[in-house]
Amino acid sequence: MPREVRDVVFVDGVRTPFGKAGGMYANTRADDLVIRCIRELMRRNPQLPPEKVEEVAIAATTQIGDQGLTIGRTAALLAGLPKTVPGFAIDRMCAGAMTAVTTVVSGIAMGAYDVAIAGGVEHMGRHPMGEGVDPNPRIVAEKLVDPSALVMGATAENLHDRVPQITKERTDAFALASQQKTAKAYANGKLQGDLVPVAVRDPEAGWGLATTDEAPRETSLEKLATLKTPFRPHGKVTAGNAAGLNDGATAALLVAEETARELGLPIGMRLVSFGFVGVEPEVMGVGPIPSTEKALRIAGLSIDDIGLFELNEAFAVQVLAFLDHFGIADDDPRVNAWGGAIAIGHPLASSGVRLMTQLARQFAEHPEVRYGLTAMCIGIGMGGTVIWENPHWEGGDK
Repeated sequence: MPREVRDVVFVDGVRTPFGKAGGMYANTRADDLVIRCIRELMRRNPQLPPEKVEEVAIAATTQIGDQGLTIGRTAALLAGLPKTVPGFAIDRMCAGAMTAVTTVVSGIAMGAYDVAIAGGVEHMGRHPMGEGVDPNPRIVAEKLVDPSALVMGATAENLHDRVPQITKERTDAFALASQQKTAKAYANGKLQGDLVPVAVRDPEAGWGLATTDEAPRETSLEKLATLKTPFRPHGKVTAGNAAGLNDGATAALLVAEETARELGLPIGMRLVSFGFVGVEPEVMGVGPIPSTEKALRIAGLSIDDIGLFELNEAFAVQVLAFLDHFGIADDDPRVNAWGGAIAIGHPLASSGVRLMTQLARQFAEHPEVRYGLTAMCIGIGMGGTVIWENPHWEGGDK
């Protein structure tokens, strides 16, 4: 029997403050971070009966320890959702939460269910990327990939080789702007509304409350210029122009639009299209370019139709390669208006929903913008892009 594809909306998104790996969350379990996010989503949307949630998809890149055991299901149970609510775990490295979202919205669009929660968690202090993995040696021995493909910082240096017009000076300037935009967003109260306070414990200081991101810092071009290049002697990638190692979690509420209206749930944005692609693993940072081209093609749009961009700043060079490809200036105000991962942090599998949540909040402030996108590069050579429509759009050019 033929089915009609339904419109799916992003209702709400939340996240924990992002911590430095092994920092303020050193004594906090990874699953407790995502449980806190799920509980907050339900608290903020009391018109949604818990039994209406029909799926919980939670991503983690390192699915062991307190990030293992089908974390979507266990987190749902521990968050207090009914035992009838199923859940699952998902992994697409940095795009885990993004893939959790696109997976559940696909199910909603075809009518498998009406309401789902999707998100991600990464506790890089407890579980460094690659912990416990055993890559098949043939992937390197048979020259399917260069060994550098398995080291994300090395792939960023490889990308610099491909795009020599992106100098270290440009990446440092972009990184400084990210720090400055994040500081301004905090000063203007843009980020705090979606941060879930988390109780944290220090063996010496006792209990405390995490309420803000731990990674943002004051810096300057002069300071950034002095940082070491750990992935290559005299290279261009530093701790200052790349995202750090972080701990944190996110969760979002995705609902069939007709169901959202029936329940009186707010509509933050409407899904338009998405695309995932594979690229050469050695230069995984180019991934968002073809994934964006794919998502635009599916949507019947062009890059000129996009009025807001939330691009994950795994490495400054990766974002600048995207901007150069599409003819967008380094300081275009449409791009990462409230800062990005270089300042805020990038707890791998959780970051996709952070991008979406920030885009949804910006949509509410920009009714003149019709379309926005979230995009990110993905380890082992992939890219992911999701295009969204602004429900507050009042007409105009974009």
